[in-house]
Amino acid sequence: MNKQRKAHIISHTHWDREWYLPYEKHHVLLVKLMDTLIDTLENDPEYRSFYLDGQTIILEDYLQVRPEKRERLERLIRDGRIFIGPWYILQDAFLTSSEANARNLQIGHQDASRYGTIAKVGYFPDTFGNIGQAPQMMRQAGIDNAVFGRGVKPTGFNNTVADSEYESSFSELIWEGPDGSQVLGILFANWYSNGNEIPADETEAKLYWERKLADAEKYASTGQLLYMNGCDHQPIQRDLAEALRTARRLYPDTEFVHSNFADYLASVRSSLGRELSVVKGELRSQRTDGWSTLVNTASSRVYLKQMNQAGQALLEKVAEPLAAYAYLLGEDYPHHLFTYAWKTLMQNHPHDSICGCSVDEVHREMVTRFEKSRHVAETIVDDSKHAIASAIDTTAFAAYGADALPVVAFNTTGWARTGVVTIEADAERLYFRDGVPLPEINRRMKAVDLTGRVLVDESGRIIPCTVEDLGLQFGYDLPDDKFRQPYQARRVRLTFEAEQVPALGHRTYAWVRKAESGAAENAVSDSASASYSLLNGDRIMENDRIRIEIADDGSFALTDKSTGREFRDLCVYEDTGDIGNEYMYKQPNGEEALTTKGLTADIRVVENKPYRATFEIVHEWAIPAGADDLLAEEQRDLVYFPERKAQRVSRTVPMTIRTLVSLNRSGRGVEIRTSFNNQAKDHRVRALFPTDLAAGTHAADSIFEVAVRDNEPSAEWMNPSNCQHQQAFVDVSGAGAGLTVANLGLNEYEVLRDGRNTIAVTLLRSTGELGDWGLFPTPEAQCLGEQTASLLLVPHDGDGASSGAYAEAYQFQVPWTTCQTELHEGKLKPLHAPLHWEGSRLAFSSLKVSADSGDVMLRWYNMNAAPTTLALTSPMASGGTYKSDLLELQGETLEANGKTSTLAVGPCEIVTVGVKVE
Repeated sequence: MNKQRKAHIISHTHWDREWYLPYEKHHVLLVKLMDTLIDTLENDPEYRSFYLDGQTIILEDYLQVRPEKRERLERLIRDGRIFIGPWYILQDAFLTSSEANARNLQIGHQDASRYGTIAKVGYFPDTFGNIGQAPQMMRQAGIDNAVFGRGVKPTGFNNTVADSEYESSFSELIWEGPDGSQVLGILFANWYSNGNEIPADETEAKLYWERKLADAEKYASTGQLLYMNGCDHQPIQRDLAEALRTARRLYPDTEFVHSNFADYLASVRSSLGRELSVVKGELRSQRTDGWSTLVNTASSRVYLKQMNQAGQALLEKVAEPLAAYAYLLGEDYPHHLFTYAWKTLMQNHPHDSICGCSVDEVHREMVTRFEKSRHVAETIVDDSKHAIASAIDTTAFAAYGADALPVVAFNTTGWARTGVVTIEADAERLYFRDGVPLPEINRRMKAVDLTGRVLVDESGRIIPCTVEDLGLQFGYDLPDDKFRQPYQARRVRLTFEAEQVPALGHRTYAWVRKAESGAAENAVSDSASASYSLLNGDRIMENDRIRIEIADDGSFALTDKSTGREFRDLCVYEDTGDIGNEYMYKQPNGEEALTTKGLTADIRVVENKPYRATFEIVHEWAIPAGADDLLAEEQRDLVYFPERKAQRVSRTVPMTIRTLVSLNRSGRGVEIRTSFNNQAKDHRVRALFPTDLAAGTHAADSIFEVAVRDNEPSAEWMNPSNCQHQQAFVDVSGAGAGLTVANLGLNEYEVLRDGRNTIAVTLLRSTGELGDWGLFPTPEAQCLGEQTASLLLVPHDGDGASSGAYAEAYQFQVPWTTCQTELHEGKLKPLHAPLHWEGSRLAFSSLKVSADSGDVMLRWYNMNAAPTTLALTSPMASGGTYKSDLLELQGETLEANGKTSTLAVGPCEIVTVGVKVE
């Protein structure tokens, strides 16, 4: 190339915290690396700087073992020798929720700021595809660039680079998000190890740099050439200064500098003299042969994804909103506990962790972390809900007697909600402190009369309710100012339909005696409701919105009464072999998929209540026990997985699938709960939902985005499978009708090219090896034993956003929260919400409190590529509102009319609003 060359050598190590070794073994290697790095930086002034992989958790991990090195480490960071941030961990963005990605950015900035300067680098070195909203997220965090390794140019296993066509003309490009946000994109066209182990010997250096200079110039748009001096778990190169002196002697026309990202990016920007390609939206390697996208990590070890979904939802959609509600009532917001819980959860979010593509020891430890984070979140939830419940005025229920039992249903989603809830309540308690002998306590509790009671709402209307007597139960309180207080109780479980519980609010009910004075007059019973049944024959159930009819083989037809559209053959199960690995699915050559289509099922009613009906469908199936012996041989020989010839054995094992299909009285969709005991290896199980809708694209919930994707892959795509990532749902819509399939922690789907636009959702994938660069057996990735899956099917009019189908899918992610309280006065009404918002096609994302300002922060994103308007009413926080960003910084003050503020929201915009609390 006819231009002055400048070679920017950036030293780094890509630190997979756990992967082919368990965490602590990598941890030991990290300590050694950091010890060497600190010594080298202090003793070699020519070794100018080091980029610490964009994740601040490395600092925590190191100082946990080496606390005595803190001062030296801090000095090197303050002096600009070690660059840290902007993330807490390098996550897999597609498999972690929108708010988890935001918390990752927030906590990374918080941690880095304690040391000084934050490296404003949009660092995505090895994410398995890149989310479409990354440019907007980076811009909101004050970052104007993104540096990444996958998604645009084909990069395969073993970090090899192909020479086929790719979307960008150069390794520098403009990456544009769906909202129009743009950042300068830097593609690791020759991977993030293209400057690794630079030779100091002249003969070796000559050969090295002839190849490396040509490789970089092949893709670069300027003379500013990037060389990443490091790789996965790479020890630092201590003779780098000597190696660069050798390079300068050999190539006097090239300036070799030990650089950093800030200097490199500034040099690129000042040198740009030609137009760069604009690459829009998601970067998922769609212009490749499809064999090396790593997309099937979305279905590797599904149990991890399910635990992650539950943990994320509990933190961001339950604990944070409830704690913010309690904060508005004067309670302290436990920022320290949230940070700890989020960090513990996010330690499971690096790609080799949450993707399920590590050795078995790694994923065993992940289960413990998920549980630890959950336990913290549950404690916050318990404290917050009881604080709120104690502020609710329940005195209206005193008319039913002193033993009325008020219970509260909390809706922590962003939309008003109706659904079936279950709460356990103590009809009566006796504390050990009361001095009654234990046998007498037990006798009294067993003698408590539970008859003659009904459930009523705040207006006195009797609510159909199922009561289960749980009998004698031990419990205890842990007061803030006393020793633990044990008791025995007579406990019941109440199940009922909670109607129109306001968004981010609560509704209060009470379990009362009908015979008490005034009860007969105050209680209004709907006799039709009490005798209501959703069943309409042996195989049919229906409500006002939808009708379900179950066929002999257990599949069912769903009719949307508002559109008249019928969806047939829903919930057929498919089983195929899988001779791939934790990264990628590979079906044996020539294999025909097995399905339950035509397999007679045992079908019976297991629930017939006024608020819900449920059918149980049981398939007694038999599937191949696993792959043949050739697979183990091919694994030992490191045969590239697309080239494997193994088949499944003829021997079968039983597969009994139990499916519960439920319809709620007010439900807009049908819920599916599947369970089975997996005894087979090397296979994949999916649930199939044909839509029979004419559509060339479909929509999938992604990170702060409902992404629109093509049903047909690009011409370069050779892989027979075309699986994709999802978060809450996938949707196929046509003229006047659509079907949304929501899930809980089932992150992989495929829209089949079968003429029916069938949505296939992966329930289980069983594999026996890690894959990638060697042989690492992972017998626990076969996922033997009990498996469960939950889905929700929501038909609609063809517009999932405006019809409310997507809101239903988002609500499906969030468990109801309930608690028992007492008869007491309070400043909150029995039916109440602290905030109210309106906005067409907006998806509510979070409600929390800022650690810096103490302001209440709310976030939404526009699901559509058209502008809309947000209106927010906040009567409990009257200090004013302002537009914020992902880092929760204060921006422009919003226009207000009384207590209602309005904000124009752009297409696909992520919008955060701060509410000041006086």
